[in-house]
Amino acid sequence: MRQSVRFTLTAVGAVATAALLHAVASDTIPAAGGNITITPLAHATLQIAHGSHVIDVDPVAQANFGSLAAPTMILVTDIHGDHFDPATLAKLKTPSTKVVAPSAAAAKLDGAIVIANGERKDVDGVSIEAVPMYNLQRGPSAGQVFHEKGRGNGYILTLGGKRIYIAGDTECTPEMKAVKNIDVAFIPMNLPYTMTPAEAADCVKAFKPAIVYPYHYRGQNLEEFAAALKDTPGVDVRIRDWYAATDSRK
Repeated sequence: MRQSVRFTLTAVGAVATAALLHAVASDTIPAAGGNITITPLAHATLQIAHGSHVIDVDPVAQANFGSLAAPTMILVTDIHGDHFDPATLAKLKTPSTKVVAPSAAAAKLDGAIVIANGERKDVDGVSIEAVPMYNLQRGPSAGQVFHEKGRGNGYILTLGGKRIYIAGDTECTPEMKAVKNIDVAFIPMNLPYTMTPAEAADCVKAFKPAIVYPYHYRGQNLEEFAAALKDTPGVDVRIRDWYAATDSRK
């Protein structure tokens, strides 16, 4: 049986100077065929590496990619500027890099592979499932939401036998609650665009990932998120600093 919640905090003030010059330190997760390496980069931006696969998620100019490997794949979740930066994407991609995006973003990119909510595709040997990401209630004005259902994607990737869920900008939707057998999850929490830490924790309790990283959390109380999950068996809460580094590859 999995152990109960462990709260691992890397505070902003504790980030080493060396990390600022390169990128925030990576985490490794044991998997078939070697470790999965997860590198927080900026807000909603991260890199996931396993074997020959290097996957950049929502790369933007604010992220410090430093000397990290060039991506074999780039995932885009939505059209908002903190997720979708065509200039940075063009700088990072190589001629063989696969770009996967919802249609709203893919329309602004050449050669992107379109995946819609509910679809599953194999891209370069990686299984990718697109999970709806959207607001239930929060928006800029009455009758509007910040993220409409069907426009953006969360993603479930299968790498080394592990299922990795990148939720994107979303509230606690029925689709999030229904995901199954998640080994690693990245969950947003910031107002007014997604969820509060308490709401995010309640959603995590519904599907119980083995490891959960709060991300896209600027200005939120992460200790509240961790405390809400401390009595949830089998969930390892990992808090990392997603705002430490700036881009040195410009």
